[in-house]
Amino acid sequence: MDLSTEKIQRILSKYKFGDVAIEELQKIHRVFPGLKPFSGTYTFSDGTQKDLLKLLGNIPVKFEGHSYNFPIQLWLLDSFPFTPPICLLRPTADMVVREGKHVDARGRIYLPGLHNWDHPKSAVVPLLNEMIAKFEEDPPLCAKSGNDTKDPHELLAFVSNLKINDGGIRHHDQPINKVSVIGGGDLGMAAVMSILAKCKVDKLVFIDVAESSTKGGSTDLEIFSLPKVEVSRDLAASAGSRVVVVTANAWSREESYISVVQTNVELYRGIIPNLARLSPNTILLIASQPVDLMTHVAWRQSGLPPTQVIGAGCNLDSERLSRALDINLNTHKPGWVLGELSDNKVPVMSSIGLNPSAQPEIASAISSTKALLDRAFNIIKNQGQRSWSVGLSIADITNSILTNKKKIHSVSTLAQGWGGIGAEVFLSVPCILGANGSTRLAGVSLGEQEDSKLKDSVRSLFNLMSQLRM
Repeated sequence: MDLSTEKIQRILSKYKFGDVAIEELQKIHRVFPGLKPFSGTYTFSDGTQKDLLKLLGNIPVKFEGHSYNFPIQLWLLDSFPFTPPICLLRPTADMVVREGKHVDARGRIYLPGLHNWDHPKSAVVPLLNEMIAKFEEDPPLCAKSGNDTKDPHELLAFVSNLKINDGGIRHHDQPINKVSVIGGGDLGMAAVMSILAKCKVDKLVFIDVAESSTKGGSTDLEIFSLPKVEVSRDLAASAGSRVVVVTANAWSREESYISVVQTNVELYRGIIPNLARLSPNTILLIASQPVDLMTHVAWRQSGLPPTQVIGAGCNLDSERLSRALDINLNTHKPGWVLGELSDNKVPVMSSIGLNPSAQPEIASAISSTKALLDRAFNIIKNQGQRSWSVGLSIADITNSILTNKKKIHSVSTLAQGWGGIGAEVFLSVPCILGANGSTRLAGVSLGEQEDSKLKDSVRSLFNLMSQLRM
């Protein structure tokens, strides 16, 4: 494979694992010499662009005794081969894409080998062999028939209208309210049912992850089929989601806390990057435990902006606190719970009442405010975090995003720079949530006891994150 041109050399020099990538490209050339490297411009969803390598060529597919050359295109991201290629069909003017199990209507290819990619166990040559085998079972391309009323130029226009981005292929259609829930079990089921009840969704995809300890429930949903719900075991079904909720947790027999969390990190490594590629504009909503650490891990692994990765965090406690302040104590001011989802949680209150037109702020720490918050916190402290309660909280957050509600939720977010926090940690702070994600409220001086709790959480979370292998 000729990689000596100046353009290709310049692009390869920017790859994170350049030597490994070159070795993988040479292996591809030995088995599939017809696949040629080219430089190309990869357009991200935010409009930014990056020069990347792509492989163009044909793969041989046999069907009903005849041999066909199927044109394909593989985009190699700059972390290749540790991330899988983005695989696309390249239909010519006399070809029609046949949507099927492994190819969508726009030519994006989905295979188990892509979903389960784990280099060095995974490589492009066996992936291409898998692609050929699947295409021979169900060919995704066919010739345009002579009586087909579609003008060949329409197909060309369709292909040119496809936009390659970090989620693959997008057509310029109106967005739909699609939500995906990743991970079964009680919490996954609770999230699905609560989102259906609370939110106006066009489609809800429920994906059971085989490696997760929270699997289960998908069979029942298949038996008792619900309107707008698609049950799948393939992450590719989540493509184009506006919100992706992750409830999956891993099985672990480890004894130490950090080893248990590391098992979840390993599970996420096979899930989060794929979700981010399939839905680059999504808001990732993390509900796996421990939620603050796993939200941080998801942000690191996804490559998404921090505004697009949030955790359910202290939202449930915050809604309960607001109700206690309003109904039980007659303050008519919302409250929020800050910090780590642990015993170090800190309650705060808004400086203004429930006025939708006013810009809310966190009230400064004064003795009268503290007394009210202590009473309200005492009311809610033994209510627990049951699956149905957390599911309802997840649905409330999802609704604020889908409807661009601009409601304030205390969710786990990147807290660095908030209220004097210098470390890179994720914990719950009040954020305005809308279609584009989260915007933090301004920080405020806390009381001595509350400030001490928050600092303890920051130290603990930072120390734990430093021990995890991403």
